[in-house]
Parts: sequence; structure tokens; C-alpha cells
Amino acid sequence: MSKFHSIALFFLIFFSYTVYSQKKTLQAKSITGNITIDGKINEEIWKTESVATDFIMFEPDNGRPISNDKKTEVKVLYDNDAIYISALLYDNEPEKIQREITKRDVFGVSDHFSVYINGFNDGQQDFRFFVSAAGVQMDCLATEDLEDFTWDAIWDSEATVTEFGWVVEMKIPYAALRFSKADKQTWGLNFMREIKRDVQKYTWNRIDTKIGAVIPQAGILQGIESIQTPTRLFLIPYSSAYYQQSDIGSDMTLKAGLDIKYGINDSFTLDAILVPDFGQTKFDNAVLYLEPFEQQFAENRPFFTEGTDLFSKGGLFYSRRIGGSPILEQEILEYQLSPNQEISNFPSTVDVLNAVKISGRNEKGLGIGFLNAVTEKTYATIRDNNSNTTLKEVIQPLTNYNMLVLDQRFNQNSSVSFVNANTTRNGGFRDANVSALLFDLNTKANKYNLSGDFKYSAINDFKDYNGFKASLNFAKTSGRYRYLFSGKYISENYDINDLGIIFYTNYHAALANGSYRILNPTKIFNTLKIEQELNLEIHNITGKIQEGWYKTVVKATSLNNDYFELGIVTNPLETFDFYEPREYGRYVYIPKRIASYFGFELNRNNALTFDMTPSFTKYDEKGRFNYGVYASPKYRFNDKLSLAYALEYTNMKNDRGWVDSNDSGIVFTERNREIVQNDLTGKYSLNNKMTINLTARYYWSYSKNHEFFTLQNNGYLTPNSTYSENKDRNFNSWNFDLSYSWWFAPGSEISILYRNYGLERASVVEKDLSKNLKSILNSDLTNVLSISIRYFIDYNAVKNKF
Repeated sequence: MSKFHSIALFFLIFFSYTVYSQKKTLQAKSITGNITIDGKINEEIWKTESVATDFIMFEPDNGRPISNDKKTEVKVLYDNDAIYISALLYDNEPEKIQREITKRDVFGVSDHFSVYINGFNDGQQDFRFFVSAAGVQMDCLATEDLEDFTWDAIWDSEATVTEFGWVVEMKIPYAALRFSKADKQTWGLNFMREIKRDVQKYTWNRIDTKIGAVIPQAGILQGIESIQTPTRLFLIPYSSAYYQQSDIGSDMTLKAGLDIKYGINDSFTLDAILVPDFGQTKFDNAVLYLEPFEQQFAENRPFFTEGTDLFSKGGLFYSRRIGGSPILEQEILEYQLSPNQEISNFPSTVDVLNAVKISGRNEKGLGIGFLNAVTEKTYATIRDNNSNTTLKEVIQPLTNYNMLVLDQRFNQNSSVSFVNANTTRNGGFRDANVSALLFDLNTKANKYNLSGDFKYSAINDFKDYNGFKASLNFAKTSGRYRYLFSGKYISENYDINDLGIIFYTNYHAALANGSYRILNPTKIFNTLKIEQELNLEIHNITGKIQEGWYKTVVKATSLNNDYFELGIVTNPLETFDFYEPREYGRYVYIPKRIASYFGFELNRNNALTFDMTPSFTKYDEKGRFNYGVYASPKYRFNDKLSLAYALEYTNMKNDRGWVDSNDSGIVFTERNREIVQNDLTGKYSLNNKMTINLTARYYWSYSKNHEFFTLQNNGYLTPNSTYSENKDRNFNSWNFDLSYSWWFAPGSEISILYRNYGLERASVVEKDLSKNLKSILNSDLTNVLSISIRYFIDYNAVKNKF
């Protein structure tokens, strides 16, 4: 190569890097006329010279320009009410555009167009709006840590497939965004286009995957000036009716309530629910739970899932505490009763009276989140068999829950936060207060990260106690090779379980993680990531190892877009469990072990796809091992109808665990366990606003004891030949939900739900699966039919009409 060609090549590479590293700028055009959101873009006012084009591939082949036959052109207009976005998405094979119809916030097998908006241009948080080629909306709040799709905004969109590709038209009201009060706005902006059949994503401003942070790599939107934003006040009244029937009898319930959303200013929003109704939320997956801790459930109630990203900071907020189980457990109350008394009614949950939250972020990067909820005083009913009378016992007093989060962001990609969680119970019941200081610091180029926290808990009970937790983490977050070093200390009395959830305390730990990934496809893989991790946890008081593993995980996507994952976890050291004995100061030996799994999922674009994950764990103990498999075929009949079935099977041979505590000591058992879970889900979309959904789950599990042991003070087990109580378990659970949902207007929904469920517990093990299924279906199943109507009212629309 000549010297001239070398110099030319150097400048070409340098120029290309400079172009890709620069932020693109788009000018928004002010309008006064009306735009009909119909996906046609035929209004004269769309004729503007400022166009976002020249998209660049985000993944898998990062940095490759989009081909001319897939060119994309986007324009932005605005007025005092909203911004308007049009996108022409060219495709030389429009008949191959994927457009599965799904319910809102479900991506499915579809092409997508999306806009990412950061009203403060601070590189910290995006408001993201997606439209599929089938016209389905998705939206989320996004930080570098998570995309929160539980957040739902009210906006308008339409998509149409044409002979040259497809078209998207969007109207996003300012009420759905947050931005500064400046007369001249400068927003962070990016557009993304997903071509599903090729499993490719393109962005307008290039996102370099060598850099760990995505949001700071947005382009710039300018031109929005002197807007007079309307009052952000929205009312969502609802009414619902429930009819419940079982062998015991039937009853009918009517409910009505109101949700309020009020924009305090352009940055902060108040959300309130009065007389909440959570009757149509997804059912909890009940299981045969033999662990020493409570079962943790996912949050399904909309108020506690929508826009709660701020409250997740610090990990102090477990929203299922609000309206969860009473603080006084049924077993403890039974222990306190006299021989002639019995509990005739013990509510399993506590009703929420009202809840309110305020959240947002101002132009200086200060995020504020405040949540308050009040639950009602709850009683158990006790019957005196001698006098044939009843009395009430308080199992949960009137309780007030508060969360406060202050999160200051700076330098585009760093933050310092203060979090406080407070639980106050009326009367002489337990109170709790937990505070946390967090920091997350990134270098300007997003190559390195330093983060950590300090948390302090104070509990006021019959015996007050305090505790703390501290951690420090350093990571390289860019390039092919990345690493993380982490250390933490948790004191014995650190307790966040009044409004948060934590299982393991009283230990110190160190963790090291290293990973390698490809940034562009090879001749074999579209994506590849290899991760190694070493973790060690040591009990503070005894110095014994609580946890110690070495883990290897390989994740890859083939050129055919099939996904594979292999994991191997070895525990080469003897460890000790300080919780399974259910008694303070005691612990039990856990043998060395090795676990592995291999999972694969065929290309999701196929009409018939299948994923499967077999797993195996072997203990350094004679005859003790676990094996299992997860398998799920899915079939998409057409763009409207799809069905998926999932089978999860686990078999634990000679498993060991706590079974009882009595005068002779702590009794453990050696047992065989099997778990079978079947899930069937189906969807039929009449259109992109109307969907019928099916969710059915059958779960069966048993635990069969065959040998008993006594736990010694040194943590080891010795045979116990005298224990003879029947502690076998057989557990059946059935759930069936069939629902119809119609979004008949923006933010307004009619939903009809038929629910059928039942649960059986027994101390006699039946190993025939068909007999168990027949038993639960013939049991006293509960049937519920409910209808709910929610109507969205925009104060500005009502005001204009009057």
C-alpha cells in the first residue's frame, strides 16, 4: 500500500469515527394546524426539510449503516399540546413485515419503531414510546439499570403497511413527558427501528456497544420554543362488579373508586388511589414451600408497579408488604389461645384504604419520590366453645407506610441517592425505619464505574435493635473485556422486612466477575458472551462459609438467531446454612456440590418455536442429587392467535431439610420431592385494542420423608430412630383465568374476567399425577366472574367542552 493510500485510509477511519461519535441534531417545527393521527402523513404541514435519516445498526452488527432499501425518515412537529412524529420505514419486501397483534406492552413477533425522549438531556432517563407494525403501543421509563414497562402514558399512534414499507404517526402529549421550564428546549432524542425477520435494530444516533451506557449516546432535538403546556390533571373513575360462587355459597360485590393523576409542575406528578380495587390482578403462583423464609410474590397491582422506578433504588421497597399478610401470624395466635378457644376466621390479607405517590425529576437532575399508603385495622375472629361466644383479636393495626427517595444525578451518568422506608403501626405494635445512602459514579466516557451504599435499620419492638449494611463495587463497563469487584458487610440485626424484603444477613462477602463478549457477528455467532464469577460469603460470628461458588455462564445467538445458554456452578467448599434449622444460633452442614444447565430457544420469528432447559445438581453425599427440565413449545397460528404450553419438572432425590423442633432437639429429614408445573397461555386479538387472553396453571408437588435425623451443635446430622410423626406433604393448586380486554378510548378500558381456582393440602402422598389432577378439579373450586370499567378523563378536554 502506498503512503498516499495509507494516509487516505487513516483519515477515512478517523472521519468515520468522528461522524459516528458526534451527536446528530434534529430541528422540530412549530405548527398551528391540526394533524389527524391516521398513519397516512398527508397533511401539508408535514413538509419540512429537517429529517432524521441515515440510521446505523445497533445490533447485531454494531455500526453498520442501514441499507438504502431499508432507509428510514423521521420528522418532528410540535404545538402547545404535544409533539408529533412521523416515520417512513422503507422495506423492499413489505409482504415480509412482521405484524403480530398483541395486547399493550407485549412486543410479540412484529417490526417496531420507537422514539426515546430525554426532556432534560442529562443522559439519565428516557421516556420511550414504541409502535408495532400492527399498531400496538408499548411504553416505558428507562434508565441504564432497567426498562419499566409497567409505566403507561396516554398518547396516540397509528401504523399502516404500504407498498413501499410501513408508516408510523404519533402524538405524544407533554403530559406524558418531563422537561425543564426553559423557553428554548434541548432534548435528548433517539429513534430505533427493529426489523424482526432479520433480528436487527437500527438507531438514528449511533449507539456504540463498546460503551456500557446507552442513554448518553442519544442525539439532540432542538427547535421547541415558547410552549405553554396545559394543566396535567387526569381523573380515572372505575366501577366493578364481582360474583363469587363455591360449594359454601355465593355472593356479589360492587365497588367504585377513583384514580387521580395531577401534574404538580412540568417535572413532578401526584398519583392517588381512593378505595382501590385489585380484584382483577394476576393470581399468585402458590407452591409447596418448605423453605425457612416467606414465599416472595411478584407485584401485580398497577398502582404499585406503574412508574415506581425511583422507589426501587436501594432495594428497600417490597410493595407486597402493603396489603399483605397480617403482622400477627395465625400460628402465634393459636399458641396464645386457651384450650376451649379456636380461630373461626383469620384474614390472609389486609385491605388498603388509600395510597398516594409523588414522583419526578427537575431540570437540575434531582429526582424525588414519595409514597404513602394506609392499611386498615384487621381482626381475627375467635370462638369460645364453652360459652358459645366470639371475640375479636387485632392481627394488624391501622398501619402507615412511607417511602422517600431523593436521587441527584450529575455529569450525565452519575448519581447520589438518599432513601428512607418507614412503617408505623398504631398502638403497641412493631415500628420500623430504614435509611440508605447510595452512590453510582461513572467516568465521562462510561468506561468505569464505582458504586456503593450504606444502609441503617432501626426497629422498635418489645426489644429495640439496630443494624447496618455497607457495600463497595468497582467495575469496567465498556469494551469486549469487562470486570467487577464487589465487597459487602451485613450486620446481624440489619432488618428491612417491614417495608422491604431480605433473607440473608450477618455475613460479609467478596465477589469477582469477569466477562468477554463479541461486539459484531462472527462466522458462527451473532452474539456471544462468556462470564466467570467467584463469590464467597462468611458468617460474621462463627467465621464459617455461608456460600462459596465458582460460576461459568456462556450465552450465544447463532446466525439463525437461535439462542443458547450454558451454566456451570461449582461449590467446592463445605458450607453452612444458618436459617434452615429455624432456631437462632444453630446451623446445618451443606455438602459440596456442582450444578449445571443447558438451555436453548429456537428463533422466535418462527411460527412454531421451542425452548428447553435441562438441569442437574450432584451433592457430595450418597444418593443425593436433583434433576429437572423446563420445556415450552409455542405456536403462532397467525398474527391474531397464539398458544404456548410450558412444563417444569423437578425431582430431588434424598433432599435434606428441617421438619420439626421438639423437646429432644431439631429434627431434620431425608426426603424425596417432585414438582410438576403446567402452564397454558393463549391469546386471540380481535384487533390492536381488543384481546382475549387465557392463563391456566396446574401445580402439583409432594415431599415424602423416609429417614429422620437430629441436628448436632456442630451442624452435622445424626440418625434419629424415635421420631415418627407424619410430616409428608401433598400439594395441589389450580388456577384458570379467561379475560377479555377492550381499550375503547385512550386510557379507558372495559375488562371481563372469569376466574376458577382451588387448592388442596394433604399429609398423604399420592404419586399418580392424573389422580391428583382429578382430585383438585373435583374439589370445591371457587368461581369468580367480574366486570370492570375504567374511564380516562382529561381535565383539559372537559374544560374545553364547557
